[in-house]
Amino acid sequence: MPAIHVIDLNFLNEPSAIAAFAVEDAAGVTLVECGPFATNDALIAGLAAVGIAPGDVHTLLLTHIHFDHAGAAWWWAKRGTKVYVHPRGLRHMIDPARLYGSAARIYGEERMESLWGRMEEIASDTITEVADRATLRIGGNTWVAHHTPGHASHHVAWQLDDVVFTGDVGGVMIKGGPVVPPLPPPDIDVVEWKASIERLGSLNAETFYLTHYGPVPAGGEHLQRLSDRLDAYVSWVAEAVKTGKSVEEMVPGFTKFSEAELRAQGVAEAVIGAYRAANPPYMSVAGIARWLEAGK
Repeated sequence: MPAIHVIDLNFLNEPSAIAAFAVEDAAGVTLVECGPFATNDALIAGLAAVGIAPGDVHTLLLTHIHFDHAGAAWWWAKRGTKVYVHPRGLRHMIDPARLYGSAARIYGEERMESLWGRMEEIASDTITEVADRATLRIGGNTWVAHHTPGHASHHVAWQLDDVVFTGDVGGVMIKGGPVVPPLPPPDIDVVEWKASIERLGSLNAETFYLTHYGPVPAGGEHLQRLSDRLDAYVSWVAEAVKTGKSVEEMVPGFTKFSEAELRAQGVAEAVIGAYRAANPPYMSVAGIARWLEAGK
């Protein structure tokens, strides 16, 4: 197994909220995830700390096109890094205007720069779509792309031998806390997510690398706990919807519900802050409510 370096992007000054992964190979380095452009300096510094220069990075594998995973991809592409992405995400990376506008409606235009930074076009000859179960031979390593929708329709989990980089479909799990599902709008699909969890379980992986955050054992109860918590989150919002509450009215109660579980499992307040940064409760309420409203 090649060396894998976990690079903390220190998102919003929260440690262990967003990671990128630098995987060494015979040609240099393959990067899995790059985070938003707002944290690109932290990524470059983190790579330098383990002896990697930007010029060493020849390939960038994106799990999906959300800003916290792919926002800085344009910068790497402009330096000659080859980018791989789900087919549904390709056009949005080549022309990110619609993607940026959608995010601005969710987060507010005034917060876009501080949260995510710029997002620029990627030239079509530097980015390639990957089919489900496509195999890429890169720097002597063999990568397999697994289309794993649910968190997003344009989601890919990347497998390297017995390691899988799960993006968000494998959940958020920070500093030994419980695994929780990130459920932002606009295209959460709980049924597809359940199928993707089954796909992850079929890969005989030893380790999952979670973008939020880091390596966790793939065996045991990780995927079952993720599935159970996904059900619990959806059930909570579904019951609140029946009372006629708006998304805004639901958020305080859902926050109390979800974070009470973290505290009950001994998660420190500082780590709860990292959970909030990686998986804001209001985003999950909005995402679940949208999915329910669509009649799924």
